[in-house]
Amino acid sequence: MTHRSAAITIGLSAQGLGVRRGGTTILSDITLSLPATGSVALIGPNGAGKSTLLRALAGLLTPDHGTVRLGDRPVAALPAAERAATIGFLPQHFAPHWDLRVADLVRLGVERGGTASPDGVAAVLATHGLGPLAQRRWSALSGGERARVLLAMVLAVDPPVLIADEPGASLDVRHRIGVVDGLARRGRDRLCIVAMHDLDLAFRAFDRVVLLAGGRLAAAGTAADLFHDRRLDRAFGVDFMRLETPHGRLLQAVARPDADDIGSGRN
Repeated sequence: MTHRSAAITIGLSAQGLGVRRGGTTILSDITLSLPATGSVALIGPNGAGKSTLLRALAGLLTPDHGTVRLGDRPVAALPAAERAATIGFLPQHFAPHWDLRVADLVRLGVERGGTASPDGVAAVLATHGLGPLAQRRWSALSGGERARVLLAMVLAVDPPVLIADEPGASLDVRHRIGVVDGLARRGRDRLCIVAMHDLDLAFRAFDRVVLLAGGRLAAAGTAADLFHDRRLDRAFGVDFMRLETPHGRLLQAVARPDADDIGSGRN
């Protein structure tokens, strides 16, 4: 496959980002700068605004305030084809317009990556273990199988920036760990931003962590530093016991009965 994105070494940033929907503030004054390479976990309680932030960073929604830039270029000003080839987006939920076979869906991704050869499709199917599913139609796939197909479609483009919204939510434990570890490894030479529900996996697999709470940026830093930051406890309304193990960092939560639900109502 053609790797057109390999030479692109520019970061992604948001400045004063704000989003309102139906009179409700979803995001408020988000300013964030991410380098050209690195693995970033986006965490926060349910409704903190994670999905909305990811869609804004990907250029899939227009913020009410502020800008998102790829290098020094506003993402909103990028031609659609260039944006799709540069910023890959893996949503939580996806439904193709037609009930296509897995091989056809992967071919669409391969074509966007610069080649439509049978060898290119076969290589992507093999890389993601989708060979046995190649002739299955979308409607016949389980939730976990659909997630794996969608990931293959996005990665076939090989974008320099990949944004993923809870990519392992519908997968079993083994596949979830494999997918998340694979996405985090992309941070070695690309930028990968992933919304995560599993905090232990987020702090184990990713270089950096961004914490949202109530539609605002609560904290951002290296995974090692943020693991010990008490803003994490306040955002989730719990007291975390922090454990350092040979297999990674672990958080054990004790709920606070009187904690505020600071993330309620946001997406």
